Amino acid sequence: MPPVSRGHYFEADPAVASAPVRVELALPDLTLRLWTDRGVFSPDHVDTGTRVLLAEAPALPAVGTFVDVGCGYGPIALTMARRSPAATVWAVDVNARARELCARNAAEAGCPNVVVTAPGDVPDDLAVDRIWSNPPVRIGKAALRELLSGWLDRLAPTGVAHLVVQKHLGADSLAAWLDDQGWSTARLASRQAFRVLEVRARATPPSEGGPPT
Repeated sequence: MPPVSRGHYFEADPAVASAPVRVELALPDLTLRLWTDRGVFSPDHVDTGTRVLLAEAPALPAVGTFVDVGCGYGPIALTMARRSPAATVWAVDVNARARELCARNAAEAGCPNVVVTAPGDVPDDLAVDRIWSNPPVRIGKAALRELLSGWLDRLAPTGVAHLVVQKHLGADSLAAWLDDQGWSTARLASRQAFRVLEVRARATPPSEGGPPT
C-alpha cells in the first residue's frame, strides 16, 4: 500500500485530512502555545530554522509595519507581534489552513496587531519596515526568487529583511543572487546548518530588462 500523503505546505487548500494538535515555542522572552495541523509546514514541532531566526534576528523597532512571508501557523508572526505590540504584523501565506491556524493562534495569544492574509489580498501600496521569513525554498529556485523579489521591493528605504535558509538548500547562492540584484545582503549568523541573511532595501530598482542600477 502506498504511503498516505501529508500534503505540501505550499498548497492553497491542503487535501490531507485535518488533525490539529498544539506545540510549544519557548523563547527567553516569551512562550507561545500554538495550534498546528497536517498540511502545513512543520506540523509537529516549531522547526529549527524558525528557532534560529527568532534567536538571531536583531531587536525589532517598537512601531512599524512588519511582515512574515510564509507565516504557516504563526510562530514568527506572533513572536514579532508580542515583541512589538504597537507594530502591525502582516502574516501572509498561500495555504488557507495555515492562515486559519495563524489567526486562531493570534487571537489566543492576545495579538490583535496581527493581520492574517493571502498574498493576493495584500494592498499594492503596502510599504514594509521589517520582513522576517523562513521562506518556502521547496517551491523551487525560480518561484522562490520571484516571491522574495516581490516582497523585498516593498521594503521602505530604511527597511530590513531577515531570512533563514539552510546552507545545503542554497543559502549562500541565494545571498549572492540577492546581492547581484541590488539588495545589500550579508550573513548575520550561521547556526545548526542554517544561515540568517540580512537584506537591505536597494537604492534604486533594476532598469527594465537590465541589471540593477
